[in-house]
Amino acid sequence: MSKFRFTLNLFALAVFTLTVASLSQAQTRTWVSGVGDDLNPCSRTAPCKTYAGAISKTADKGEISTLDPGGFGAVTITKNITIDGTSGAGFGSILASGVNGVVINDSATATPGTIVVTLRNLSINGAFTTAGSGIRFTSGKALIVEDCDIAGFTGTGTAGKGISVDLTAGPKNVFIKDTNITNCTVGVRIATTTSFVTAVLDNVNIDAVGNQVAGTSGVELAAGGFAVIRDSVISRFQHGINNSGGANSGARVIGSTLFSNANGINAGASAAHVSDSQFMGNTAGIALTAGGSVLTGCDNFFAGNTNDVTGGALTNQCVK
Repeated sequence: MSKFRFTLNLFALAVFTLTVASLSQAQTRTWVSGVGDDLNPCSRTAPCKTYAGAISKTADKGEISTLDPGGFGAVTITKNITIDGTSGAGFGSILASGVNGVVINDSATATPGTIVVTLRNLSINGAFTTAGSGIRFTSGKALIVEDCDIAGFTGTGTAGKGISVDLTAGPKNVFIKDTNITNCTVGVRIATTTSFVTAVLDNVNIDAVGNQVAGTSGVELAAGGFAVIRDSVISRFQHGINNSGGANSGARVIGSTLFSNANGINAGASAAHVSDSQFMGNTAGIALTAGGSVLTGCDNFFAGNTNDVTGGALTNQCVK
């Protein structure tokens, strides 16, 4: 009998140990700290050191929070998750010198193209290196970026983007709010090879790596890229907003300022809509090319541009 009880006790202990281990690997909320350790369970009292270390111990649809200031490293995300750098005591910094700061890619999972990722209160710094982008979204359902600072990604090609959305299927959604993007070759690029991606930029300030450097864009809407740009400022690029995707791309610009760009809006062959916006100090406020059109209200303001409009005429929808 005693041997039987001893065996049951061992079995109960093993089950308990496995249960605790399982829970520690899949907490709804985990924590990181500048003085943490990735061998820790990422709890409030025993935080991890990096976002990459915490993500494996965070449950699907969970959240990683930041206890105190620190550099928490680049991370690849393959599940539904929120990473919060935390305002106040915390400061979530990612130094991504020569690499992508955050990659969102669920293509290798059982349900590709389904994850929703939120990035909040993060500082992502590329250190002016020519490889990597701040945030690279290649597979998932939606990306939400709030209250972030992204800077110093100066490469070309697949690199050099503050936020790069380059999906193989749509429709998908991107929401960027209260965010500063500075010193990047391209501030935000939106593209998909199938269907479309709809992005909303709300109170986003984008300033160039240089002054009207060739090949730079504040917002690039490539094939399948559509964006509403509201209450934002875009300055000192070759193209403030570049509709490079032709008829399969488009911008809706509301209450925004395009300042000191070679082209405030390069309409390309797309159809852009603009209202209540300011075009100031650009070489061309709006540049039209064959097949392109810009629908405008009567509430836009043009001042200090070499030419307010080039390549054609705006389509005026002024209703008084």
